[in-house]
Amino acid sequence: MTVLRLVFRYGLAAALLALLSAQPAAAQEQAIAAFAPSCHVATDLKTDARTMQAAQNWICDNTEWRADVPAVWLRYDAAGWQGKQLPAYFFTRIARFTSIGFHAIDADGQIRSTRLTEADGTPFPAGPVFQLPLPQITAATTMLLVRIEAPHSIPLLTEARIIHDPGRAEWSQVDMMLLAFVVGMLVLPLLFDISFFLVLRERFVVLHAAMVSAMMVYVITAGGLLSVFWTAPVAVMAVIAPLSYAVGAGLSSLFLVSFLERGAQSTLMRRLSIATGLFTMAAPGFFALQLDATQPFDDRAYFITFLPCIVVVSAAVIEAVLRGSRSARYLLLAWLPIIAASIERLLRGFGWYVGPSSLDQFIYVAVGIEVVAISLAIADRFFALRRERDAARTEALMLEQLSTCDSLTGLMNRRAIEARFNELIAQGFNTFALVDLDRFKAINDLHGHQVGDAALVACASAMRAGDDRDTIAVRLGGEEFVVLLRGPRSIERAEALRQAIPMRIAKEVPGLELPVTASMGVIVIADANRHTMAFSEFYARADALMYEAKASGRNRMAYERLTVFNAAPEPRLHGHDRAA
Repeated sequence: MTVLRLVFRYGLAAALLALLSAQPAAAQEQAIAAFAPSCHVATDLKTDARTMQAAQNWICDNTEWRADVPAVWLRYDAAGWQGKQLPAYFFTRIARFTSIGFHAIDADGQIRSTRLTEADGTPFPAGPVFQLPLPQITAATTMLLVRIEAPHSIPLLTEARIIHDPGRAEWSQVDMMLLAFVVGMLVLPLLFDISFFLVLRERFVVLHAAMVSAMMVYVITAGGLLSVFWTAPVAVMAVIAPLSYAVGAGLSSLFLVSFLERGAQSTLMRRLSIATGLFTMAAPGFFALQLDATQPFDDRAYFITFLPCIVVVSAAVIEAVLRGSRSARYLLLAWLPIIAASIERLLRGFGWYVGPSSLDQFIYVAVGIEVVAISLAIADRFFALRRERDAARTEALMLEQLSTCDSLTGLMNRRAIEARFNELIAQGFNTFALVDLDRFKAINDLHGHQVGDAALVACASAMRAGDDRDTIAVRLGGEEFVVLLRGPRSIERAEALRQAIPMRIAKEVPGLELPVTASMGVIVIADANRHTMAFSEFYARADALMYEAKASGRNRMAYERLTVFNAAPEPRLHGHDRAA
């Protein structure tokens, strides 16, 4: 709900901005201000206005519209504007063409003609249309003939109108508010995508940002909102809108593949979706350029090459829903309106029926619905992935802990201490104490391994009792333990831990015939910053001291202080400091 509230607020702000920027035209009278052609017909380029004035092959209904012909003639009869203000401007949907010729024919046969090109067209400051001035229309004018040479779009023909006041041809303020609201809804997900990507570096976030950017360009150009701020050439507006829609549709297919959960698509559907996305950006994108060489077929080809995208994306979403994909349910909600709107636009593009340009609002609203739904889907997927990653991180930490902790005693194991040894020495742990339980094999032989394990756990508890920031206990294996210490009186503290072992074992493992004592070999490094020995070397020296303690009668400590590290160790002397 938070996402929806933010989208609504941002979209409303953008709508108000566009409303203030738009010209306050009294568009409520648009329906009675503009006049549609009475008839139309397709011809070759040789046919002139005199011939068309007497022609009998006019089509005077909304059928048989074609944009794959050299020229299309539109006829406006004076009966349409009798009693009203005389028309002075021609306007229609933005699309490419070579030229538009106007021929005002008076009752006495006089013809006033002008011929204008794309460069002469002026996009309206609001609405997906451009305008051209008409030759003078007088009270004696009986007919206006308009020849559109090399049209690239059927709506360029079907939505052509003549009007007295060009301001009345603009969209209403309500239309522009809706368009600006949609643009505002498109801007906000880009901010979400940036935020999501900073936290979660997923490819689908980048694809969604690119898709939203393409759709934003489409809405701004196809809806005419760009003309509020910049009057772009008609040829540029005519190409950018369909091209951006093709790019956005292709990115949608790629986004689908990246966004769905693993296993939501079959291998075949995944490959087909990727191929369809690339094809949609390439094929309709090429025909969107509306080159002179492709004029006979690019309008129809543009819409035909969209069909694979509509079919494959629909099939891919349905398959993912049937496979139980949660993300696919959001996509189904997001893309149903825009697929329906695209099909409606496709039917008008084919000329199968004629509708007003206001029907384009349907596709803009569908884009807004798509953005909201997919933003919610990404937010849901974002939190799902974070939960998955947090769970995986927790599991990894648990596995790491299991791999670095002794399973019986819970102490750090040899693998862990070897990995961290140099770090701990650098932190000041300059006392290395090796502990071995005396005659431990006899405990296992007399009382069994279960009792022996209990004794080991009790020994670990005794050494853990001294655990603080300055003491670390480690089990190396069997009945061998290491204690690392730092700070003052480390030898005395190590000895206190050793003496605590028999008491703890006696307390926690009753029934033993003899006390379980421990022998300890201790090394104190005089200058830890100068040490160059590895763990194995410390262990070897401490092990020799520990066996020296055992040879001296067990249940005691032998230690030494190291000041020089390159001399061979001398025989250990129990209880004496010396250089090695």
